[in-house]
Amino acid sequence: MRPGTPRRGLLGRHRIAAVLTALLLPLGALVALAGPAQAAEATATYTKSSDWGTGFGAQWTIKNTGTAPLNGWTVEWDFPSGTTVGSHWDATITGSGGHYTAKNLSWNSSIAPGASVSFGFNGSGSGNPSGCELNGTSCDGGSVPGDNPPSAPGAPKTSNISDTSVQLSWTAATDDKGVKNYDVLRDGSKVATVTSTSYTDNDLAAGTDYSYSVQARDTAGQTGPAGPATAVRTTGGGGGEPPPGDLVKLGYFTNWGVYGRNYHVKNLVTSGSAEKLTHINYAFGNVQGGKCTIGDAYADYDKAYTADQSVDGKADTWDQPLRGSFNQLRKLKEQYPHIKVIWSFGGWTWSGGFGQAVQNPAAFAKSCHDLVEDPRWADVFDGIDLDWEYPNACGLSCDTSGPEAFETMMRAMRAEFGQNNLVTAAITADGSDGGKIDATDYAGASQYTDWYNVMTYDFFGAWAKTGPTAPHSPLRSYAGIPQAGFNSDAAIAKLKAKGVAADKLLLGIGFYGRGWTGVTQSSPGGTATGAAPGTYESGIEDYKVLKSKCPATGTVAGTAYAHCGSEWWSYDTPATIAGKMDYVKNQGLGGTFFWEFSGDTANGELMSAIDNGLN
Repeated sequence: MRPGTPRRGLLGRHRIAAVLTALLLPLGALVALAGPAQAAEATATYTKSSDWGTGFGAQWTIKNTGTAPLNGWTVEWDFPSGTTVGSHWDATITGSGGHYTAKNLSWNSSIAPGASVSFGFNGSGSGNPSGCELNGTSCDGGSVPGDNPPSAPGAPKTSNISDTSVQLSWTAATDDKGVKNYDVLRDGSKVATVTSTSYTDNDLAAGTDYSYSVQARDTAGQTGPAGPATAVRTTGGGGGEPPPGDLVKLGYFTNWGVYGRNYHVKNLVTSGSAEKLTHINYAFGNVQGGKCTIGDAYADYDKAYTADQSVDGKADTWDQPLRGSFNQLRKLKEQYPHIKVIWSFGGWTWSGGFGQAVQNPAAFAKSCHDLVEDPRWADVFDGIDLDWEYPNACGLSCDTSGPEAFETMMRAMRAEFGQNNLVTAAITADGSDGGKIDATDYAGASQYTDWYNVMTYDFFGAWAKTGPTAPHSPLRSYAGIPQAGFNSDAAIAKLKAKGVAADKLLLGIGFYGRGWTGVTQSSPGGTATGAAPGTYESGIEDYKVLKSKCPATGTVAGTAYAHCGSEWWSYDTPATIAGKMDYVKNQGLGGTFFWEFSGDTANGELMSAIDNGLN
């Protein structure tokens, strides 16, 4: 979520073309130097994540495949002449004559069994590494020379779910010498080895969340990388699914929407949305100078509303102590006392201040509390939402605060705001291996939060101007998806597998679409010439416009797409939202949220679909 544009999401937008290309490369562009071998104690895998001709981005991932902690690591490799390492992060890298050595930092030196850490760098040239060694031994953990490890199998599909069992099936892995068998992983631990591409797990507890993935082994005994994870919840268990009335239905209201969009708090009433909501996130307050600060004083508390614009039909006066959207929210809560309002700070444009702020988390939290609880509007707000895009990872800029910084911040916020206020956060939905979820301790921080708004949208869009066309908010993976792990289910499964409780996760819905122009192919995966025109910004358009301008012509991965003329769009419709709400309930999630109100129709068509789906 960011000021000025109806988005917030997985990766952030309008970054330099090199980084955009990096994150949206197809799976075939990943250069996996080595996969873990069956008997390995640790492996190091190289991924070339971007290439812009004169340079590239890459990362190494060190995984502890043994049974004891790995304390300290050093990765060495050779680049051919003309290929060099430049800026780098999460490791100390030195080089001489094409030979490079990377050593751990203090905070990422220890790797628990089964865990992994990553470091990355930007380079110049076009070569790939060779002669890799991890702590003086082969990086591949003993793979057979000339024999590549198998590819990752597909994400498991689930069926016949009962109180104690679930049936799994997956697409086969490939290998140059042949696949021998598959390891089935439940919550990261092996529960079975099978020769077929299906397995029934019969040793489960009722009403419990599990995450499954599969890795293949070739005839030489080498195991490849685990495929995407799939989350599943067994039935029964005495009501593991929260009662529908308890599920969160939260929408973002943007302070800049009162300008060109002419969208005001009263629109929540006239659209019928107010009676169906449970929560509103007011976006955004700023983070600067180590403090929470006002985002837009005029829109927030100074704009004078006329009687016809006002929630209660009464005009503001020149001398009243509070005006603007804050006062309108106060009036809304008087009419709809069930609604809670949370003030959200940060967003895409204003996330750059978090790094400085978390250097003194107690002072930062106090500044936020003092602002949210300012006597002029203390009754308006019921808590705070932190939208940091992204801790210890790259968004509009790159943060290097470390994986513990987010937990430290949330702990300080909870201590300052206490148990009677809501403390929430909007977080990444990057479920890829070594991606943004892996960069931060979201599980540790979750003990201090009421819930996370998982930004399960903006996975794909026209920042990749030539395509391939792909839905920006896929619920699940599908054949041909441009990037593994870039789908809602992968993000939810990864967060749950790391230890975040299901009922602390809200699924994100976009009330807008993303599109390309110059497209001739109706189905996903087509090429394009650039971003489709939009009312406020190229490549993005409100649902209320798209439903008539470019009606849906198909669905993929639980979301809709549309091909009209030379334009190709993807967006959610009432029908696809119904499917996503089923997913929320089946997974035992805490509810859903959406970005943002003004993209809906005048009669709240999408808000009604959410309400119907969760009731």
